Amino acid sequence: MGATEINVEQQGYIATLTISNPKKRNALDLKSWSKLSSALTRLDADDSVRCIVIRGEGTTAFAAGADISEFSELRSNAKEAKEYGEFVAAALDALQKCRHPTVAMIHGACTGGGFEIVCCCDMRIAGKSARLGIPIKRIGNALAPPEMKPSLDLVGPAVVLELLLEGGLFGGDDAVQRGMVNRVVPDDELAENVYATAERIVSGAPLAAQMTKKTLRRLMSNPQPLSKQELIDSYAACDSEDYTEGVRSFLAKEQPEFKGK
Repeated sequence: MGATEINVEQQGYIATLTISNPKKRNALDLKSWSKLSSALTRLDADDSVRCIVIRGEGTTAFAAGADISEFSELRSNAKEAKEYGEFVAAALDALQKCRHPTVAMIHGACTGGGFEIVCCCDMRIAGKSARLGIPIKRIGNALAPPEMKPSLDLVGPAVVLELLLEGGLFGGDDAVQRGMVNRVVPDDELAENVYATAERIVSGAPLAAQMTKKTLRRLMSNPQPLSKQELIDSYAACDSEDYTEGVRSFLAKEQPEFKGK
């Protein structure tokens, strides 16, 4: 079977990043984690992008975790597991730090590393077929700290322990109840719903969206009060051309034309 690919397409301001290995339910091999990091780094630097939709190929799975078939060769002991985990952690870090808003489109299986990826996205929209969880206990392993932190930030310790100790998978309604996804829609409406969400995101000023993400990340990651300079910087969007355009268009009752400047 072929390796997992990370494919990127763009229409307008919306880029779609697709995890592709449908014969293995889009499981991620070691090289694909590096490909994911590289793709996200390129998208982060691209000013023509204002929103990224992340999905799996087809409608059977978002991503069924890591490709366990290569563990015997590449992850057979603690030293190798740590080295392997560094590639995973780098990809998750690149996703969390991406300045553009990210939306996960979740069909079917979204487990292990797949679930870790969606936890790093800004929004998660699931179809009725979605099954989410981290059944790592089945292979006798514990989740590494860099991989646990995004899910802990998202759903809290009680749900993380439920996910890891029981190892069960949650359908859409249960996932919403636990805060794992924003909403659940019928499978045949998932793509339409996700891209409508992305369109609403890109209709706003990109600098404001980026500042929203930056501020939220700072508030969640550091319990210390904001410094005077950090507080000043949080108002930087008000010096932008987009802010001037936003105020002008609002008062004129017109649609704004934001340019990211």
